[in-house]
Amino acid sequence: MATEYAIVCDGLTRRFGDLVAVSELDLRVPKASIFGFLGPNGCGKSTTIRMLCGLLTPTSGEAEVLGIRVPKNAERLRQKVGYMTQKFSLYEDLTVAENLQFLGEVFALPYAKLKLRVAEQLERFGIVDRRNQLAGTMSGGQKQRLALAGATLHEPELLFLDEPTSAVDPESRREFWEYLFEMVDQGTTVLVSTHFMDEAERCHNLAIMDGGRLVARGTPLDLINEIGAGVVEISTSDTRAVRERILQSDLVWHVAQLGTRLHALIDPTSEDPVRAVGELVAGATDVSLKLVNANLEDVFVMATAAGAPCKPH
Repeated sequence: MATEYAIVCDGLTRRFGDLVAVSELDLRVPKASIFGFLGPNGCGKSTTIRMLCGLLTPTSGEAEVLGIRVPKNAERLRQKVGYMTQKFSLYEDLTVAENLQFLGEVFALPYAKLKLRVAEQLERFGIVDRRNQLAGTMSGGQKQRLALAGATLHEPELLFLDEPTSAVDPESRREFWEYLFEMVDQGTTVLVSTHFMDEAERCHNLAIMDGGRLVARGTPLDLINEIGAGVVEISTSDTRAVRERILQSDLVWHVAQLGTRLHALIDPTSEDPVRAVGELVAGATDVSLKLVNANLEDVFVMATAAGAPCKPH
């Protein structure tokens, strides 16, 4: 398999009884990049990550992670990857330094190396002054930094992050992403699942999943440019009535409300989307229309909404 990829999987499938959690997933994750999984709850993101980590056996299909076949050779992979979950998974009744010390022993780091790495991680993630604080007494953002320090203590080549920022404030999220870009600059590959559109836009490449299937993939910019729909912004003082009115037309695939504006996705067979929407709202007062650029949320809607055609690239 190609060496320029950190992850290669073909036909990866996982069933739980009659439930198909992940269905025939083909994936290529380039090395030294941030690859994002975007999708609703229950779409198969976490199940995929667990299979790629070797924690869950696929029902069918195959995967190689850092050139190692999983789950068959998962033990060989353990020292090469880091894994951080949505829920804080370190020991709350241990101090910050004790948690890192314990993780280093789990990864069998030599004593001298472990002592150095703990000091480096405390400094790198700005928690030196909290080294003797019990982890359970830290704020959400501080716990997140500690968890990332622990997940990267052994200097993994590949970092799996399963919705790592869902419980922290926007400032902590921005800081967290700065750490990720720093790691990528040093050669680390990051696979991250997220619900946040602004985080998805930061990824070098994206895979959008829905119902266990890959429904779109590409760079954020490519996905936006290839959305396959016209996007019309509607300003009106009666958003609810206008929304209900235009949704009666098959030309309108989706409408989102943004304050006093509506964001409408229009069938690309319409040569003039603004004119088409104008005809739908003819007679309504206080309405203005303009064609606007799509955003990643539009892509997500197109990829996951039933009947809205957005094919994988």
